[in-house]
Amino acid sequence: MSPTSPPAQLHLVLGDEELLIERAVAAVVAQVRAASATAEDVPVSRLRAGDASPAELAELLSPSLFAEDKVIVLEAAAEAGKDAVTLLLDAASAPPEGFTLVVLHSGGGRAKAMVGALQKAGATVHECAKLAKSALPDFVRGEFRTAGVRASPEVIQVVLDAVGSDLRELAAACSQLAADTGGKIDVAAVQRYYSGKAEVSGFDVAELAVSGDRVAAMEALRWAMLRGVPHVLLADALADAVHTVARVASAGRGDPFRMASELGMPPWKIKKAQGQARGWRPETIGTALGVVAQLNADVKGAAADPDYAVEFAVRRVSELRG
Repeated sequence: MSPTSPPAQLHLVLGDEELLIERAVAAVVAQVRAASATAEDVPVSRLRAGDASPAELAELLSPSLFAEDKVIVLEAAAEAGKDAVTLLLDAASAPPEGFTLVVLHSGGGRAKAMVGALQKAGATVHECAKLAKSALPDFVRGEFRTAGVRASPEVIQVVLDAVGSDLRELAAACSQLAADTGGKIDVAAVQRYYSGKAEVSGFDVAELAVSGDRVAAMEALRWAMLRGVPHVLLADALADAVHTVARVASAGRGDPFRMASELGMPPWKIKKAQGQARGWRPETIGTALGVVAQLNADVKGAAADPDYAVEFAVRRVSELRG
């Protein structure tokens, strides 16, 4: 932002991913303070719009309070009542000088229409929706980039396997790895720092199963269960591994880099699956696909004993590989 360009006075933080919301609010506050003559003295007031009475909102949003720079953060706007919405939109339509309003809205709720109204009023929108699983590698890559580290696709995948999908934990892991390794991060470094989790991830169990190492797969599975890895995650990992082998095997041998765009997979994953595919035949792959399909139903309520269902599926896939 240039010195002559003041910060926007109206912001809509849209979504329900807590880490992204916190970062968006912090960025707005930092912008306001950077542009203010009083800098760190700029006060920040927070109020849950969904719980506040119209009188509380009216007092907070009153122009008489904004003689100096001030940031107002209204949380839970999606649950605001009709009177509160009216007060908020009135303030958003003509914010006084020095007044910065940050509205946190999930995108749904009884005040869903507020989103469109704030956008029409010219709000700067900060997208903070929950990230899809497919977007997590980009998130991890961005965290490493922010820390000044270039991470390979293999490193990113190992971090996801070891840490999971919680953005706050992923961000902390990336920051910690960058600091502890001096920026020189490889797969071995991730496994060294996160061995406790990596040893029991669903992906490790699945890789051992599709590689035909039944004894190691069952041992890893028992550790995973003892440490509380959810049945659904174990089932998803096994299904992903079997489907990957099936797709790579059906594509035939070839250069992983040339096959990447056709299969929609990173080259390193194709190369690994090509090695795992040796020992699989079309008929055994077909049987394994049926096993993981049944497991998906079992862990979502079809089986009386999900522990047994997962153990049976891992053992069966390991044996099918031959």
